[in-house]
Amino acid sequence: MQSQLAFLYGEERAPTLCREVIASFGFSDQTQGPKPFTNHWDQSDVWVITYGDSIQREPEPPLQVLKQFLDKHLLDVISGVHVLPFFPYSSDDGFAVINYAEVNSSLGDWQDIEALAQSYSLMADCVINHCSSRSLWFENFKKGSGVGSDFFFTASPEDDLSQVVRPRTSPLLRETETADGVKHVWCTFSHDQVDLDFRNPAVLLEFLSIIKLYMDKGVRIFRLDAIAFLWKVPGTDSLNLPQTHEVVRLIRTVAEHYRNDVVIITETNIPNRENLSYFGNANEAHLVYNFSLPPLLLHTLLSEDCSHLKTWLMSMPPAQHGTTYLNFIASHDGIGLRPAEGLLSDHELSQMVASIEGFGGKISWRALENGENRPYELNISLFDALKGTHAGEDDLAVGRFVCAHAIMLALEGIPAFYIHSLFATRNDYRRLENTSHNRSINRHQWQWQELLDALSEEGAHKAVFEQLQALIRLRRVQPAFHPNATQYTLHINDQVFAFWRQSADRRQSIFALHNISRNPQSISLTQLNLIATDNWRDLISGEVLSDIKVNIELGPYQCRWISN
Repeated sequence: MQSQLAFLYGEERAPTLCREVIASFGFSDQTQGPKPFTNHWDQSDVWVITYGDSIQREPEPPLQVLKQFLDKHLLDVISGVHVLPFFPYSSDDGFAVINYAEVNSSLGDWQDIEALAQSYSLMADCVINHCSSRSLWFENFKKGSGVGSDFFFTASPEDDLSQVVRPRTSPLLRETETADGVKHVWCTFSHDQVDLDFRNPAVLLEFLSIIKLYMDKGVRIFRLDAIAFLWKVPGTDSLNLPQTHEVVRLIRTVAEHYRNDVVIITETNIPNRENLSYFGNANEAHLVYNFSLPPLLLHTLLSEDCSHLKTWLMSMPPAQHGTTYLNFIASHDGIGLRPAEGLLSDHELSQMVASIEGFGGKISWRALENGENRPYELNISLFDALKGTHAGEDDLAVGRFVCAHAIMLALEGIPAFYIHSLFATRNDYRRLENTSHNRSINRHQWQWQELLDALSEEGAHKAVFEQLQALIRLRRVQPAFHPNATQYTLHINDQVFAFWRQSADRRQSIFALHNISRNPQSISLTQLNLIATDNWRDLISGEVLSDIKVNIELGPYQCRWISN
């Protein structure tokens, strides 16, 4: 820890800072860290991503309603829950935090958070890059005294900021009146989200104490929000700087010595190679988001061609033990396009943008250095995004949607379902109109009875909910679907996305075959390496494959998990 602090703040300050952290966490000579390269997960881990108020039933606190729904309908389906920021906030649906130490009273209280943590592995956001302009810290910054008065990153309009990479088109600097005159505060995102200055070690110490508080309340998994932008240096792109990686390593060192089974996840919605760098040498993030998966899988299903998805999968390094991927294909944000840069052509990206607009979605843009705007994110509910192909809308939406999630469930890593994917929630145009924020289109709030009715009546909501639960239950008991089990890409054709998984003890193999097209596909089992002395069957349909030299059929969007 002292060497990490020395890298950030210099040899002279490091010993004192180290002693402060040791004292605040109660570390001693007896403090034990986790065994290196330990997997804190297995094939039974499946997570759900949700806002605290995605399901509502007046007058009950939404966090209690959420737990009641999970306990009643998903207790044997999911192992973990990511409750998106549950703190008092001023904008961006929670990602402009006013007070990190409180639970938003409109959601519930710390007891409700602790109750969720007792039943599920609980993930919480550490919104570490910025906070709300309405926070006490920022008020103190404007006053020039008190905690927070020196917590914010300022720059001069005369600085060279031309290389700064950020996902917004608004001006980078916010002019702010303070007791010491006008200052220009760095705002990576919106002017209500003011960036913190980690060159000041007091900011780091404050966030370490916040992380300790969350662990004391039962949080085991930490999502470091927008971490790639953390350390800023004018004259550079201020993205993924070495100091940022060192902060991640330091947070991991401290957190996992306080709670050995803690898991750190970096949220870095950036091109694939840079995203993978946050694994470090198995000493930074335990998990990284597989950000390239959503746009590539969407492209695959819209174009009915999995060639790019196969190329990407072959290039993905197997995660070392103690690390793995977090696989998702929908979230509270849109489908990011930056992670597809270098993987899809400009024409293919433009084609995807056009189809999503045709299906009622919105497009968010970012500003380039030359003043040009480029599509950054597709804002649409995933069910609406998959209600057709580039050829247009059709009646195969449910099969296509379930196929996408079957692929996610079978891949190396831990699968995470956005709660609205489980329900096949559609675009919420009313919420979009009320907020004027594109991301609101995919942040619907269900009323309890309305949701139960939708899940019990014949239609897409019920079909998706039942089919996804069945697939999840299957996945959770297959050793070959362990997040770190062997994975090998198969080359059947461009309409069948296929790969082989094998358990660590080599006893179970699964050949995962997914027809990503509207047309039936015929596959010779001789293309697979089915050992003749084993008995093979399709886990999904239950069909026994007694003859391993025949052809099998896959209907439109049909998936087969062939296992011994």
